[in-house]
Amino acid sequence: MSQVRDVIVIGGSAGAVGALLRLVGGLPSALSARVFVTVHIPPTSASVLPALLARAGALPAKHPVDGEVTRRGVIYVAPPDFHLLVVRGGVRVERGPPENGCRPAVDPLFRSAAASYGARVVGVVVSGNLRDGSTGAEEIHAAGGMIVVQAPDDSQYPGMPRSTLASVPAATVLPLDSIAGHLAQLVMGSIHSAPSRGSANLTTVVATRPARSSSIPTPGKSVGASDDRVR
Repeated sequence: MSQVRDVIVIGGSAGAVGALLRLVGGLPSALSARVFVTVHIPPTSASVLPALLARAGALPAKHPVDGEVTRRGVIYVAPPDFHLLVVRGGVRVERGPPENGCRPAVDPLFRSAAASYGARVVGVVVSGNLRDGSTGAEEIHAAGGMIVVQAPDDSQYPGMPRSTLASVPAATVLPLDSIAGHLAQLVMGSIHSAPSRGSANLTTVVATRPARSSSIPTPGKSVGASDDRVR
């Protein structure tokens, strides 16, 4: 019996925007998964990544607000200078301390997804320098989730893919243009995978646990309650 995979978390840094545009362009409009993205961006930048992703593919994209209820078929992008954390049925948007020299950082996103959804998570690492995301990828893998890595020789900047592979040698390695199709197959359950090797505490977010800031970003609009909020 195949494992349900309906939470996709994607991280990248240098060279990641172009990679994401190509990846998102291949995702189907009927994708029944929540998608979360963190890319390293300067804290003072006015991020237009959601608009770019929405134009590149069939799925809507947005910066979420803290506490927002999430829906399948929507891409949620970390706002500048805020970590994006996944909780069951929603997100936290928090201005915690930088990790790996970055805010937003990939590791908090990956760790929180593993803690909240366990084996349902697919973590994707695309182009970038250094090693952000590798620790979070280990936690996704330990919780029974899957890791997909852009092939280093296909990455504009191969540092993050290589460090993730060093941390999770069992990760699936694919050229960029094959990742979207693979994700769609995983979500549809057509790829069978090994049983979960155990899980993290799925009720506690193992993330940075930063102190909440009174300055919560306002881009995006909270989504009202829906019947898939805690699934």
